[in-house]
Amino acid sequence: MHHSSCAEVEETLKRIQSQKGVQGIIIVNSEGIPIKSTLDNSSTVQYSALLHQLLMKARSTVRDIDPQNDLTFLRVRSKKNEIMIAPGHSASLLTNTLLLFTLAEKLKNIS
Repeated sequence: MHHSSCAEVEETLKRIQSQKGVQGIIIVNSEGIPIKSTLDNSSTVQYSALLHQLLMKARSTVRDIDPQNDLTFLRVRSKKNEIMIAPGHSASLLTNTLLLFTLAEKLKNIS
């Protein structure tokens, strides 16, 4: 990755993290192993493992329905939180990086 690309990634992460309600961001590789996180180690490991499983199941479901299709975004809302997952895409799944925008607390005035 070029130095300017790294700087752009860092700037994007800072911008996302500064948004109201965002509790954390995790970036994982294609195996679900965290490579960068703004959460504590225990939370990072737990969320990475669970969300990677969910993402793989969702991606598999989309492809089972239509083999020419692929998952581009996954959003999970609960009563307390919202998790947004943007899977990375590349020619080789082995170099695929997933970007997880996690745990944005729902704003009180949004239903």
